[in-house]
Amino acid sequence: MKKLLSLFFTMSLLLASQLTDACTNFLVTKGASKDGSCFISYSADSHTLFGELYYWKAARYPAGTMLKVYEWDTGLYLGEIEQAAQTYNVVGNMNEYQVAIGETTFGGREELTDTTGIIDYGSLIYIALQRSKTAREAIKIMTDLVAKYGYYSSGESFSIADPNEVWIMEMSGKGPGNKGAVWVAVRIPDGYISGHANQARIQTFPLNDPENCLYSPDVISFAKSKGYYSGADKDFSFSDTYNPVDFGGARFCDARVWSGFNKFCDGMGKYTDYAMGKNLHNRMPLYVKPNQKIGLQDVYAMMRDYYQGTPMDMTADPGAGPYKSIVRWRPLTWKVDSVSYFNERAISTQQTGFSFVAQCRSWIPAPIGGIIWFGMDDTYSTVYTPMYTCLTEVPLSLKVGNGDMMTFSETSAFWLFNQVSNFAYTRYKDMIPDILAKQQELENGFIAAVAETDKTAADLYKKKPSKAVKFLTDFSNAQQAKTFAEWKKLYGFLFTKFMDGNVKTKSDKPMPKVKQPGYDEGYYRGIIEKTGDKFKVIGDGGH
Repeated sequence: MKKLLSLFFTMSLLLASQLTDACTNFLVTKGASKDGSCFISYSADSHTLFGELYYWKAARYPAGTMLKVYEWDTGLYLGEIEQAAQTYNVVGNMNEYQVAIGETTFGGREELTDTTGIIDYGSLIYIALQRSKTAREAIKIMTDLVAKYGYYSSGESFSIADPNEVWIMEMSGKGPGNKGAVWVAVRIPDGYISGHANQARIQTFPLNDPENCLYSPDVISFAKSKGYYSGADKDFSFSDTYNPVDFGGARFCDARVWSGFNKFCDGMGKYTDYAMGKNLHNRMPLYVKPNQKIGLQDVYAMMRDYYQGTPMDMTADPGAGPYKSIVRWRPLTWKVDSVSYFNERAISTQQTGFSFVAQCRSWIPAPIGGIIWFGMDDTYSTVYTPMYTCLTEVPLSLKVGNGDMMTFSETSAFWLFNQVSNFAYTRYKDMIPDILAKQQELENGFIAAVAETDKTAADLYKKKPSKAVKFLTDFSNAQQAKTFAEWKKLYGFLFTKFMDGNVKTKSDKPMPKVKQPGYDEGYYRGIIEKTGDKFKVIGDGGH
């Protein structure tokens, strides 16, 4: 098993590329959700990240077993640590005890990265998932690991949830020669939601409330020793000290959190100037109370945000082009006449490798209660398919090694979903309705199927837990097979309907009906404004 685990790390880490400065998380407490679930969401956004569903089987190890650690982003070997005697089943970013962990990288102060550390942020996540039964236990494991072995990565925000609690933890290294990390973990109050997106979010925090706030003993004293902070301990702000916000931190990062909050919370308009990078002192609170209880599909909606209905709506600026696209090709910033400009950076973006919504349910026994709703590629056009976290076999289309970023595979969900989305980019507003219709059909069907599956699994679990595990493994694989088959049909449908810039529909004649809608009037007027009479028809006619 140790050899297989090491091989898995080697394969997946060499394929996975850097996720830094890219991801988005939302956190929903049980008191803020419609059914009492805790949710965390995560989009893994990188232009070179291959989407696949990571998996570790529960195992036991003899005393003295060592675990090789490889940096999650690059596959660089960092060292060895002691292996746990018992590890748990992990599917993606959630384990059999319904502990789920997501992350976003904020970077922070460059001088605090310690390249002599053994534990990077990705290893922290997946090692903790293999060893923890609760969110609090995961926090202790993660912080003990970096204290013992050193923290290799730059500044990081973590979402950590179990069926009863949701936490945000932020961590920074202490630089070469200072082993370990400084960190703060805050429990999100029940009934509230939170989020983070590549900008540190924890500002001041309670110093004497261990039930709701944990922190490293030196998080303030270390900052003072480095000259980062000189005020009273009670006024210390982790974010302002270890990751001071700038224009990019507001407009490219916190703006995503603001837009997600704005969908469900009154009063977010007063932070619009901050989200747009115009008033960096008008920071948003770490957590907010939604107007109404939030359901699974509401979390989907947050992850599918492109600033619609806000001053930053990506379909409403010239970059959207004639087909109202919500994607912008990189680079994120660009120059004209030595002046810097930028594209909006929304939650939904083309470079997403995979995303998920982890659902933790306290009223269902741990092995069968956790579901990671998993999707490939753009969050706006993906399909979130249920993967129970007790499963013992990953669907073929999601398996590690089924293709990679430079190897196309006909059986890979990552490549299939990219085929659909990249074709849709050619005339987005015309194709996206068909994509969303199929997406909604599948997701609604999965939600209904899960409700019935839960009942059957609960009955089986009472009689024989292993039968429930087998049942849910088969169910998860079948749902992903359905997603794959339906999306393959969708690609064929879209290609035949929209090929060559036409819009074709079937008719009762041998040939289909063909429409050539062209561009909208606004786009044509833009051509005239730039070219004058260059394209004006002289006389009658034209083809």
